[in-house]
Amino acid sequence: MLALATILATTALFSMAMLLVLGSLMRSGVAGVRQWFIANLLVVLGILLLALRNVIPDFLSIVAANSIIALAGAFYYAGSAHFLKRPPYWSRLLSGVAAVFVAMIVWRFLDDKLSARVLAFSSFNTTMYLALGVLLMRHQPAQRRCHHFLFGAVLAWIFAVLQVVRAIAFIHTPLVAGSLMSDNVINLALLTVSAIAMPSLTMLAVMMTHEAMLAKMEDAVNHDHLTAAFSRRRFEFLATKTLGQTAPQQPVSLLLIDLDHFKKINDTWGHAAGDEVLRAFAATARCLIRAGDVFGRLGGEEFGLLLPGITLDETIAVAERLRKMAEQQIVEGPFGSCRYSISIGIAYATLSESLDHFSARADRALYGAKNRGRNQISVAEMVSALMPDTTHVTRAAS
Repeated sequence: MLALATILATTALFSMAMLLVLGSLMRSGVAGVRQWFIANLLVVLGILLLALRNVIPDFLSIVAANSIIALAGAFYYAGSAHFLKRPPYWSRLLSGVAAVFVAMIVWRFLDDKLSARVLAFSSFNTTMYLALGVLLMRHQPAQRRCHHFLFGAVLAWIFAVLQVVRAIAFIHTPLVAGSLMSDNVINLALLTVSAIAMPSLTMLAVMMTHEAMLAKMEDAVNHDHLTAAFSRRRFEFLATKTLGQTAPQQPVSLLLIDLDHFKKINDTWGHAAGDEVLRAFAATARCLIRAGDVFGRLGGEEFGLLLPGITLDETIAVAERLRKMAEQQIVEGPFGSCRYSISIGIAYATLSESLDHFSARADRALYGAKNRGRNQISVAEMVSALMPDTTHVTRAAS
């Protein structure tokens, strides 16, 4: 009994430690943490009831204990589903727990069969572990694929196989009532495997939570919180990377966009209106962005849009469409309604060019558009071995 008591005590201590860790993560806002916390709390309670076998009624130490531990598995699966933004299918999970509850009652009080109880409990756990592995493999976030999910899926499937082995061992090993608490080698090995399942999976949950928190922090750093466009730092990083990967003679365009008279909007309708105008423009710009384009807020009312693999005429067409969409847009809110316009400076090239030099040319074009009356686009002198002549094009509002 000493070895078995050690196993149960160790599992309870590990689960209690995981409770403290998960409790510290409750305020993280990561989906699933609450369910994982409840799962470990239920494991501690279930182990406590198991440890009191022959001290408390069998209904508590067998029926309640096994049902509570099964419910812990259901909560763990539900937490993983919430984390991955998938439905937990509570009706199925609770039906499985109810089946374990009924099986414990029938094969303890109506027909006392230890092997049947182990088979029922192991069947539920096997199904849950198999489903958990599939969940982790099929629905891991595409933008956050990492080894945690593969490790978790393999671990869950290993536990599923071991649950099957546990059931087979009890079916084919002659045992008498009460031998579940014996210290034979097979029993201890199988109980040890079952006992480490929840602490091990909870460590996986903690790793996934930390990874999700890091991803959330990176997203906050890489995106402007108001408009959801890339931050200036992220824009410059991606733009530099794109320019570096651009093949020789492949055209690329940079649009620097400034909202006209933005200070007047803030002074007339308030800063809430200014914020809404920024959000509205960013949403409008995203309608024109292709995969591979880079769009970011560079500061204040200025935005940048990098368009690789696009000709000058196509670039001007995109800029003009964006200018017209902004000019025709009505922004409404508690402040009332207002309109706005934009000025756009375009730099275009078919030769390798640093982002600083590219931005400087687009910036000069932008100031040219603003100096000519705003609400128009202006194209900077081109740098291209194929087009040696310099050109300056201005498109004004019609």
